[in-house]
Amino acid sequence: MSMADWRMQGVEFATCNCNWGCPCQFSALPSYGKCEAVVAMRIEQGHHLAVNLDDLCWVATFAWPKAIHQGNGRCQVFIEDKATAEQRAALLRILSGEDTEPGATVFSVFASTISEMHEPQFVPIAFRVDVDKREAHVHIAGVLEASGEPIRSPVDGAPQEVRLVLPNGFEFTEAQMGNGNFQTQGAIKIASQQGHGHFARLHFTGQGVVR
Repeated sequence: MSMADWRMQGVEFATCNCNWGCPCQFSALPSYGKCEAVVAMRIEQGHHLAVNLDDLCWVATFAWPKAIHQGNGRCQVFIEDKATAEQRAALLRILSGEDTEPGATVFSVFASTISEMHEPQFVPIAFRVDVDKREAHVHIAGVLEASGEPIRSPVDGAPQEVRLVLPNGFEFTEAQMGNGNFQTQGAIKIASQQGHGHFARLHFTGQGVVR
């Protein structure tokens, strides 16, 4: 079966309720028995067939009752309201794992674990992220607030630089580790303080992560 040609390249901030570093990255169980997360990306360059996706932001909230691979997850996607109808449809196909080789991207992997997909929302999104400085902020009025910052030394408060390298990762090859906070008021109501955060430059096609 042929797949639609697509590419998505940009910067990401993700934060979850687990301890710094996130056990999932090491094939371990979540720190507190469940997984709740907020993921945001700004597409710097992208397309789905002839539909241009440059300079669009999307955010997703997730809640799994146990480890991600054990399933029964819930998800809601937010796409920047400036996206056209064609851009919205294209992004939803990508984010739902369609037009992708099975297991090749985080979208495909996560889709296989979701049992309840809430209606997508098309809303103004304020998102800034600096991968190298390990700083981020995500805001959707009345729905979501998330932030990321460096992990700081308990001795003198100096920012600590920690990187995780996953040569065969389905989300990123390398990411900066940090501290994350979030609270949501949408269909999925979740919150976490002083949990895991990571900052990465992403590059995907339907065949997987471009390295």
